[in-house]
Amino acid sequence: MLGYAFMGKAHSNAFRKIAYMTWPPPLMPRLALIAGRNDEAVREAAERYGYENWTTDWHDLIADPSIGLFDNGGPNSVHAEPTILAAQAGKHVVCEKPLGRDAEESHRIWREVAAAGVKHMCAFNYRFVPAVRLARELIEAGELGDIRHFRGRYLQDWGDDPSLDTWRFHPDEAGSGALGDLGAHVVDLSRYLVGEIATVSALVKTFLPGREVDDAIEAAVEFENGAVGTIESSRLALGRRNAFQWEINGTKGSLYFDMERLNELQVFKADGDRARGFKTVLVTEANHPFLEHWWPPGHIIGWGDTFVNELHHMLEAIAGKHEVGPHGATFEDGYRAAEVCDAIVRSNASGRREQITYRGL
Repeated sequence: MLGYAFMGKAHSNAFRKIAYMTWPPPLMPRLALIAGRNDEAVREAAERYGYENWTTDWHDLIADPSIGLFDNGGPNSVHAEPTILAAQAGKHVVCEKPLGRDAEESHRIWREVAAAGVKHMCAFNYRFVPAVRLARELIEAGELGDIRHFRGRYLQDWGDDPSLDTWRFHPDEAGSGALGDLGAHVVDLSRYLVGEIATVSALVKTFLPGREVDDAIEAAVEFENGAVGTIESSRLALGRRNAFQWEINGTKGSLYFDMERLNELQVFKADGDRARGFKTVLVTEANHPFLEHWWPPGHIIGWGDTFVNELHHMLEAIAGKHEVGPHGATFEDGYRAAEVCDAIVRSNASGRREQITYRGL
């Protein structure tokens, strides 16, 4: 594991839970080595999370022949080199989102890791929310008909503090602000549920004086299948702690999801009395996605459990049970999300609608 803070904690917790919640696991995780910049902090993290050893030099992770999976939860500026070198050393790789600080870097990571022939996953964990996977199943079954609209927004308020000075506010380390931090999640979910994005027209805004990364973005998009949509992200939406909300409208029905009500999916079908409105589906039944590992119906799971579902999926892929895609986000998915994010930045600069072109290997 590279990184011991927010994502390092989330992923480490997931690996610990996989070992006993998904019994028997496809592979038994062994927490071998964790790396981080601060000697005291990474030592404490190793003890707390249960790693056998710790280091302040991530090259030690690459050099250890006993390590089969490298999980990169570090700042965006250290996504490329460690992940590529780990793959070239024959290790399967997980990398937090955004895959790179821009599309160019993301494409390089995908290209070089794919050439190494290992399994790779970009950690867009919201694909592994049971309600999101159920939505995908309903769409694929034709329950919504032809998709017309997508509306997605990811709103937080913690960035409304000019004194904040973490790596997330430094462009050389983060690449962008709310765009890569939150907007990339909306982009990925829109691609996962609706399809590829073809064009974008966008605004990118920094509100706090002296801040060098964006505070908020607004974008109108058109999908290759003809649907239209909006994508919004902000770290200055006062009162919104972690509000990821999306809605999809089709010719036969609609879906709505609010991450602050993680276990619920709002479903509307137009084949009956329209006055009945949306139906709330509590996505906790035994036949719902991922719930075979969890609790009896009605007993909800939490945000941290999405990482259990995600990393369990990755271990199954390594064990040969299935591929990482299409349900897990591959590094190609990570690159394509970055290409959309770059188009948002270009559209803001040009004042024009931008066509998106995706590169291959």
